[in-house]
Amino acid sequence: MKSRSLCCGCSWFVSDGVGIGCAIFTYFLVAYAEIVVVFVMLLPEIPYASTGLFHAVFFTFLAVLAVVAHVRAMITDPGTIPLGNCTTENLKRLRLAEGQTVLRCTRCECIKLDRAHHCSTCQRCIRKMDHHCPWINNCVGEDNQKFFILFTFYIFVVSIYALLLCVRQLFLCTEKEWFGCTSVTMPSSILLIIFLVFEGLLFGIFTLVMFCSQVTSVVRDETGIESLKNERMSRKTTMYENLQDVFGGQFSVHWLSPFAGLSTKRTSYSFYEV
Repeated sequence: MKSRSLCCGCSWFVSDGVGIGCAIFTYFLVAYAEIVVVFVMLLPEIPYASTGLFHAVFFTFLAVLAVVAHVRAMITDPGTIPLGNCTTENLKRLRLAEGQTVLRCTRCECIKLDRAHHCSTCQRCIRKMDHHCPWINNCVGEDNQKFFILFTFYIFVVSIYALLLCVRQLFLCTEKEWFGCTSVTMPSSILLIIFLVFEGLLFGIFTLVMFCSQVTSVVRDETGIESLKNERMSRKTTMYENLQDVFGGQFSVHWLSPFAGLSTKRTSYSFYEV
């Protein structure tokens, strides 16, 4: 398994078969929900009711946000330290005091920063690595944690929205005795809706747990690995400052947008990037 930075900026891709399979399956689940909600449940009422059109547009909008957040989380470099930068020249540039030492990763031969950890799947050291997530085929680290949090948030919202629309559809179809309330026959529509309910429940609960876990880690300024190893240290930052570090800048609509990246570079790593 190899990690490759395809070019500069956000072009990063981990060549892991399991992760790629999970990413494809994620897109399949989102596409299934979109097809059932929009084309099976809402399509028949769109010509007659504006509510159907509103739900179709809004649900699609949320699904697009979820997919964009997933793509950004997957193809954004999570915060890797350059390979082989633990050289004599770089060590001299650090101007270490007498007796002061630095950690070196023996697997990727880099200067191991404080709070950085080596990922065996990405085969790189990641700054503020939280964990490696196969669902995004990438590590969750300093530079892509925002997108991962938004991905879990929007998948949760889409799941709950789909469940509510399923309940709404059951009431509508019961009143009409399933005549003309879906774009497919009654047995097929019931089966599709049941599968969607199971999907919404399963992934709604799963992403809610992940979202709460990530937000808790952010406000406490503690990664998942640090929590497991009980490496929590006293840091003089507030919860709001920690959120700013992850989402970038003062609170604004950009915090909720997967299209917007981090507005500022929080820490200088210039001497590590040689």
